[in-house]
Amino acid sequence: MDVWTKRVAGIIIAQVLLLSSSCGTRGEDACDRALVSNLPPSSFRSSSQLSSSHAPGFAKLNRREGAGGWSPLTSDRYQWLEVDLGERTRITAVATQGRYGSSDWLSSYLLMFSDTGHNWKQYRQEDSTGSFPGNTNADSVVQYKLQQPVIARFLRLIPLGWNPNGRIGLRLETYGCPYTSDVVSFDGRSSSLVYRASPGLRQASRDVVSLKFKTLRNSGTLLHAAGEGGLGISLELERGRLRLLLRQGGALSSEPQCLASLGSLLDDRHWHHVVVERQSSHLNLTVDKHSETIQIPAIFSHWDMEQLSVGASLSLNSLRLLDSKRNFHGCLENLLYSGLNLIERAKHKNQQVTLLGNVTFSCAEPVSVAATFPGPQSFLQLPVVATSDSEGVSVGFQFRTWNNAGLLVTFAIPNEGGVVWLYLSEARLRLQIHKTGRAVLELSAGSALNDGQWHSVDFTSGRGRLTIAVDEGEGGVAHSSPSFPVAIRHQLFFGGCPAEHYNQECRNPFDTFQGCMRLLTVDDQPVDLILVQQRLLGNYSYLQIDMCGIIDRCSPNRCEHGGHCSQSWTVFHCNCSDSGYSGATCHSSVHEQSCEAYKHNGNTSGLFYIDVDGSGPIKPQLVYCNMTEENTWMVVQHNNTELTRVQPSPGVNQYAVHFDYSSLEEQLSAMISQSQHCEQELSYHCRKSRLLNTPEGSPFSWWFGGPGTGRLQTYWGGAQPGSQQCACGLQGDCVDTHHYCNCDADRIEWAEDSGLLTFKESLPVRSLVLGDIQRPGSEAVYRVGPLCCHGDKSFWNAAFFDKETSYLHFPTFHGELSADISFLFKTTASSGVFLENLGIKDFIRIELRSSTQVVFSFDVGNGPLEVRAESNVSLNDNRWHRIRAERNVKEASLRLDELPAAAQEAPTDGHFHLQLNSQLFIGGTASRQKGFRGCIRSLQLNGVTLDLEERAKITPGVRPGCPGHCSSYGSLCQNQGRCVERANGFHCDCGQSAHTGVFCQTEVSASFKSATSVSYTFKEPYKLMRNSSALPSSIYSDMTLRGENVSLSFRTNQSPALLVYISSYYREYMALLINKHDELEVKYKLDSSRDAEVLRSRVKSLANGQLHTVTVRRLSDSVSVQINQDDGEDFNLTSDGEFNAVKSLVLGRIQDYDELDPDLAQLGSLGFTGCLSVVRFNSISPLKAALLHPDNSPVVISGPLVQSTCGSSTSANPYAAENKRHLSDQSGSVGSGQPLVNAIRTDSALIGGVIAVVIFVVATGLAITARFLYRRKETYRNREVKGVKQEDSPDFPFNNQTDSQRVSCENQKEYFI
Repeated sequence: MDVWTKRVAGIIIAQVLLLSSSCGTRGEDACDRALVSNLPPSSFRSSSQLSSSHAPGFAKLNRREGAGGWSPLTSDRYQWLEVDLGERTRITAVATQGRYGSSDWLSSYLLMFSDTGHNWKQYRQEDSTGSFPGNTNADSVVQYKLQQPVIARFLRLIPLGWNPNGRIGLRLETYGCPYTSDVVSFDGRSSSLVYRASPGLRQASRDVVSLKFKTLRNSGTLLHAAGEGGLGISLELERGRLRLLLRQGGALSSEPQCLASLGSLLDDRHWHHVVVERQSSHLNLTVDKHSETIQIPAIFSHWDMEQLSVGASLSLNSLRLLDSKRNFHGCLENLLYSGLNLIERAKHKNQQVTLLGNVTFSCAEPVSVAATFPGPQSFLQLPVVATSDSEGVSVGFQFRTWNNAGLLVTFAIPNEGGVVWLYLSEARLRLQIHKTGRAVLELSAGSALNDGQWHSVDFTSGRGRLTIAVDEGEGGVAHSSPSFPVAIRHQLFFGGCPAEHYNQECRNPFDTFQGCMRLLTVDDQPVDLILVQQRLLGNYSYLQIDMCGIIDRCSPNRCEHGGHCSQSWTVFHCNCSDSGYSGATCHSSVHEQSCEAYKHNGNTSGLFYIDVDGSGPIKPQLVYCNMTEENTWMVVQHNNTELTRVQPSPGVNQYAVHFDYSSLEEQLSAMISQSQHCEQELSYHCRKSRLLNTPEGSPFSWWFGGPGTGRLQTYWGGAQPGSQQCACGLQGDCVDTHHYCNCDADRIEWAEDSGLLTFKESLPVRSLVLGDIQRPGSEAVYRVGPLCCHGDKSFWNAAFFDKETSYLHFPTFHGELSADISFLFKTTASSGVFLENLGIKDFIRIELRSSTQVVFSFDVGNGPLEVRAESNVSLNDNRWHRIRAERNVKEASLRLDELPAAAQEAPTDGHFHLQLNSQLFIGGTASRQKGFRGCIRSLQLNGVTLDLEERAKITPGVRPGCPGHCSSYGSLCQNQGRCVERANGFHCDCGQSAHTGVFCQTEVSASFKSATSVSYTFKEPYKLMRNSSALPSSIYSDMTLRGENVSLSFRTNQSPALLVYISSYYREYMALLINKHDELEVKYKLDSSRDAEVLRSRVKSLANGQLHTVTVRRLSDSVSVQINQDDGEDFNLTSDGEFNAVKSLVLGRIQDYDELDPDLAQLGSLGFTGCLSVVRFNSISPLKAALLHPDNSPVVISGPLVQSTCGSSTSANPYAAENKRHLSDQSGSVGSGQPLVNAIRTDSALIGGVIAVVIFVVATGLAITARFLYRRKETYRNREVKGVKQEDSPDFPFNNQTDSQRVSCENQKEYFI
């Protein structure tokens, strides 16, 4: 080889070495080296082997030595293969293969890990079952990458399933990399490690302590960080949970503040990872995979740690042990403080680290073998050497469980067929001894023994005395002195009994025990459970020996929104009471997301809880829903919505007030964002008190509004943001044209600047600052109304899919452990896919399978699952139907409309994450041909609304919006109300109804006095008005009638009394009255030349003050009368049956009775005292016209007429406060801009007298001018003022209207005559 060749070969070799070394580095970084292939045969153990050629040492991947792998002697679930890796190693993957050249392989298996070869721990993926998929043949390799790497020395594989036509056969490999650590152990008495920070050096703003620990005690102090001022933070184990404690004062005697509690069952003698991070005023605590962020008091934001004691709590300077009972007993690993390895420093005797007591740099732990009783067939049977009756017996053990009942121990006693049962019932330890079929002895001890903690039980009997003790007596002791000896006959049974045909000595009338047991002793001799496992001692079934498989299903708490979690061995339960949420995990809100949604459920005005984000984190809030208008308002109150007098403080030039709302910050922000429109009234009444504009251009007053504390705003209600103007400045009608606010004119007369703030970015008003208040003669009154919003953008967000191939797509849906989907749909098609999202294997889909069936299907890696909801009506009826689907760790459910939910339970042994990666398809799917034709509305995923309309605007085949709501909601319009379509929703037109309200459901009622008269004229002088299309159609009718339909409700104690009188221009009439016998009479005079015909009902006692309903129907000469729910009565008239030229209808007193019959004239002059309600004459509602349309209806009212709820059949009426109108009283602004003030407080009797005189004078003037004052046009919506606090000026008239909440955000109207 020449020089050049050698040189080239050297370069190539160098490059190969470089590449191989770099690949090795990458492999080590990837931590995927093979760990088993180079191990000697001595590193393998197994439960048994079929032959020497089937020994466990042959179980290496792709090897053919021996019989080509390991096979046990028998193929059952009690077999196992164990590998010793020689040292603790990071394990990242496992691969399996069947036995070479055979039909033997595993189809599924469990993985167990251990540091010592005892106390095994099952590996669980995604908090779910730990089973792994195996092989389908003997040759292929199936590798599974562990989602969370495991640190262990020993690995054990337990077959769960195998080829049914073969036997268990296995070759395996594990992958990973070396693991190094520094370990220290503490004896729990006086040992500890102390680190002192460098003096004089300020610590970083971020401190991090991380470590791993393992212990067999459920309590002890892991860390205690002490600093200046006696402040300290501790990390302590308490009942197997890790608590983060805040201490002040330096002494442990002071009660610490618990900041957080994480983890559970941490005394299981397995390693647990802990990280505590302090950053400014926040602490982040992580235990294993679960984290929590905590805000600590501000005093800790500048706190420096001076000393960190590990394993015990020590005083700052003297290193005195503060409480030895709380010392930690166990091992710590890789203890790091802000990157410093404290254990390594302790080994090198660093001066900052001090070791106290018995501290060792290794982790020796006692061997304690536990057994798990997982199911109803589990039991352990032990033989006992028979003893004489006088020697007695003793049995001891420890157990832990979540169940409150189950058999612990049972055995037969030698004489009279006796049996002893030691069992749990109601979480107490109970003992029963039966002889000859009856209980001869019963004892109980302990309580709350199903808390998951280890509890010891000692049963002793001998020398005529029997004792049971719990937790060495601390948990309870019970004694008895039986008259018979208690000894074990032959066998001792733990946890349960074998099947009856296998053993006659064991009977179990109780539940089987599910839990763990350890440290079993019989007659003070320990029971070797390893011998039991090897079938060398006793017998057992369905036990997991050398491990405790208890799981805390409530840690972390899977119950959302504050639900309380409880559990048994196999399942957990969520108590959602008082949380505002429902479902298996308290995930779904029981409240609607807006007042709009409540309205479309048929609700009327009132207080409601709304949950603006559904299943999201924002809590429900209580708001007032005002549904009396066409818009549905959400009203949120704050602490001062009254008209309030400014009371300046001496020496203070400004007056500031802060407003606290009944809703939280995140609730307000979400409500404002979700609403189409929001507003808030801002008003200022002034006298010599300027508002905004000054000669220098700087405002005297301002306010803060918007999110958080709000942003500075210098405009007033009715104006534009940033304009520094009031409403009059924008409209150009201020009292002084040189200024932009009325108050800036600085006049001695009262002025007002009021209006609505409507820019959502500036809402709500947070605080108000008023400046020009200290000058002589300055007076001011302000009001900030409640926050009012209407229009739910989410509720009406819809899209119409007009083709089966059309769809909308959105980003991938993330609902790994908890997913809820809700929407409304309407269609004429019998099938179609509403929604679909795919993953590699996982998917989620909701579809209309048939015209009566909706299917919710998904796959989370354990096979497809379907939940079906059936409807008893067709779903393709082009009406809105609601779907609510939910999948969580507990169950999957599907609810259709208001039908009961269909549900499928999740596997009790765990759950899987839903892993999706495709786009979310709405109205169609990429994987199927048949999409959905129709409308989808208000689609929400985990409380987040998808904007279908915006996406539909840019998508072919899909149109935004979806009209046609009356087909679904029209039935909500009652009492002949007519449903009117709107772009977003519908409206009930009550023009043809005698009722009013959002659904035409509210009776229009009025209280009548004897002088009250309501006259409705059918013809002149309203001929021109009758032709106006703007007037309700229910006000007018044809004037010659062949029949009529008259109905009303009344309540009175007067008899006789005239209810209704209808007259004509030809002296014909019809009258409804109550005679002196409290009976109803209907008088018809349809021929002026003949006497009136009287139709008298047989119903009695109509003037009894109760509500009665009357309906009179006439067709020609046939008349029917119905009162209340009684059977109708039929009458016949003798007249020709025409009611000609109907002139007028009168309710109450008849003013002009010259042409009346004498008896009717006398009755009409008395008037009517009582209540009339929902008066209707054919299509006309005269009482409604008088009360609600007095100015544009052909009515004349005289005397007092007060609208009330007297016609309601129930005592509780949500409209009582809203609809009450006084037609004889004036409310609103009085005089020249003076504010109407409510609830004025004064301490002066003299001022009170002056106020009373002023009120009298004003009220007298109003009686004359009220009608004209009311008709004055406003430039913005009139608001009914609520009240003024601390008023002492005689210039402020007032009244007592206190129901402020219900009248807020309404278009207030008062009706005057």
